[in-house]
Amino acid sequence: MKAIIYIMILFAFTSVSAQHMHHNMPDTTGKKPMHMQHMADSTTHTNHMAMPMHDMGTMMSSQFSRNLLMNRDGSGTSWQPDESPIYAYMIHGKKWMTMIHGDVFMRYNNQDLFKSGSRGGSKFDAPNMLMGMTQRKIGKNGLLAFNGMLSLDPFTVGGDGYPLLYQTGESYKGHKLVDRQHPHDLFAELNVAYTQALSKNTDLYASFGYPGEPALGPPVFMHRLSAMSNPDAPLSHHYADATHITFGVATLGFRVSNVKIEGSVFTGREPDEHRYDFDKPRFDSYSVRLSYNPTKNWALQVSNGWIHCPEDLEPQQNVDRFTASAIHTKMLNDDSFISTTFVYGQNHYSDNGKTLPSALLESNLQWHKTAFYGKYEYVQKDADELDLSHSAAGADPDYNINGLTIGANRILTTYKNTDLRMGLQGTLNFSPTALQPLYGKAPVGFEVYVRVSPALMKMGNHKKHDNMNM
Repeated sequence: MKAIIYIMILFAFTSVSAQHMHHNMPDTTGKKPMHMQHMADSTTHTNHMAMPMHDMGTMMSSQFSRNLLMNRDGSGTSWQPDESPIYAYMIHGKKWMTMIHGDVFMRYNNQDLFKSGSRGGSKFDAPNMLMGMTQRKIGKNGLLAFNGMLSLDPFTVGGDGYPLLYQTGESYKGHKLVDRQHPHDLFAELNVAYTQALSKNTDLYASFGYPGEPALGPPVFMHRLSAMSNPDAPLSHHYADATHITFGVATLGFRVSNVKIEGSVFTGREPDEHRYDFDKPRFDSYSVRLSYNPTKNWALQVSNGWIHCPEDLEPQQNVDRFTASAIHTKMLNDDSFISTTFVYGQNHYSDNGKTLPSALLESNLQWHKTAFYGKYEYVQKDADELDLSHSAAGADPDYNINGLTIGANRILTTYKNTDLRMGLQGTLNFSPTALQPLYGKAPVGFEVYVRVSPALMKMGNHKKHDNMNM
């Protein structure tokens, strides 16, 4: 409980500090603020490109381009749709511009409400993260940016993570984590990046993180608007976006208009069970990613990673990971939007030659103060992945796992640009026949939670930027 109290104090301090900085900024518009989406409509999407920074006044740009707005930034160097609203605190300095984002879910989680099997679990916990981004211009065309993300999961979730039926990935005390989601490290990102604008439509950038996120997969689930209301990681996390905490990663990227190609060299090994330290950098794995934003509402990517020995308990196993994703976000009015993501991911394992696929469809409708959300998952996992005994003949069967989650939450109050929400969700898992003796035919999960996070950002006025285009 002390750790949860510390998180609440941290969020309160952050929001008060951000509010204080905001109120000490001079109001040069004389008009009521509008949401970031309106600014994107009037600046970012002129010929599907953002206005140059010298035309955007005090607006914070993308971390990787002075000619794109920050709305496009996902996790790491990934892209999301330009029409994505932002939930964060903004701090304007004379040279540096800073944005702070984060959330904490304080919840009760029961993964087998009706005790239909023996593999479910229940727990009171508090998954959380806090992220800060700061940047400044360097000369006429340069941009220097620093990112940092912390998580108190090791304290508020525990070393063995939280119950999540059919989840796999990483290990604890010499055993695979199965039917549990691992906690995130205390230091989840420490990244520095430099971008050089070659022209209004082209950028060249390099970034280094210890830890950081390579150019592989879509924006990680906790940074996707389509998943922001759900406290759980997808069952396909280790098939698509699990490399978001990598201890040693270097990325080089090149943008032309709305197309970006980038490559990374990084450490393939997943973080170990010691969540407070810095793992050994190895730089033994590689990835490439192609991103394309055809309109302000869409973000598409395909990527492939060659990952060396990701699991500590299986040091001889390499994984080739392929992902493809499409994100669509549409603002419905000033405080309402719908965001939907489809992700395909697959792992090809070197030790047995298997290729195991996954597919995820998730959506979040934010309608004024109320959010309705859901996701459908399909993932194929074998007996080894689920840490089940093989047959006497040595067979390693594959299992098709399907799950459906539906939930809702509502903003109870907003104080100092911080939302307090209360929500609940239910999950129906469809067990393959061979696993029903362990899991039950259709185990039902249930969660009720309180979420604390920054409110939807309000800043600037789109009419001012319309006039700047004249």
